[in-house]
Amino acid sequence: MKIDELSTRDAVARSVLENGPSTAVAIGERLNLTPAGVRRHLDLLIEDGVLEAKEPHSALSRGRGRPSKVFVMTDQGREKFEHSYDDLAVAALRFITAQSGPHLVNIFAKFRSDEMGRKAQPVLAKNQNRSAALAEFLTQEGYATTVQSREYGEELCQHHCPIAHVAAEFPQLCEAETELFSKVLGTHVQRLATIAHGDGVCTTFIPKNSETKTLTSGKAL
Repeated sequence: MKIDELSTRDAVARSVLENGPSTAVAIGERLNLTPAGVRRHLDLLIEDGVLEAKEPHSALSRGRGRPSKVFVMTDQGREKFEHSYDDLAVAALRFITAQSGPHLVNIFAKFRSDEMGRKAQPVLAKNQNRSAALAEFLTQEGYATTVQSREYGEELCQHHCPIAHVAAEFPQLCEAETELFSKVLGTHVQRLATIAHGDGVCTTFIPKNSETKTLTSGKAL
């Protein structure tokens, strides 16, 4: 197989990894590839167990007619495309814990979530629908996030987690992130599942009253 073909296949897989469930058309638009070229790589990635094709969730379907299938990353695919810096991050946090105790990891997790909150403000300021704005920001950060309506509220679904392997050993990162969601949405939220703990999607439940608070663009989170 030619190197160019391998790099293109890698790009197709990474496009799904970083953007979440995607149609062949969406992948082709991102990578400037023809539909035939995309589908050839998708078929081979499915054959290798890196991707799988699924029927799209209703929230992702648009227009009339039969919706196009979406392609999602398998657990095996995530392992293949694990970011190399994960090992360095885990080693650094282990060193911090060994030298100074776990409380410094808690401080770092809080610092990281505060930085995310500050970075999210421009996106949050543009949309009074807090859950939709949060999902948009998280998607920009590589979490491939959607919001799904439920009878008693909404579910924020992160289809990818760039720090899953780190958070698996240091759950403080997930806990601080959940606290940030509560602050942004103005309500208590509940984590139902996380990729770090082996689930396919990070799912956070948001009660119906989550839209009651609107933050101004100049106010700190």
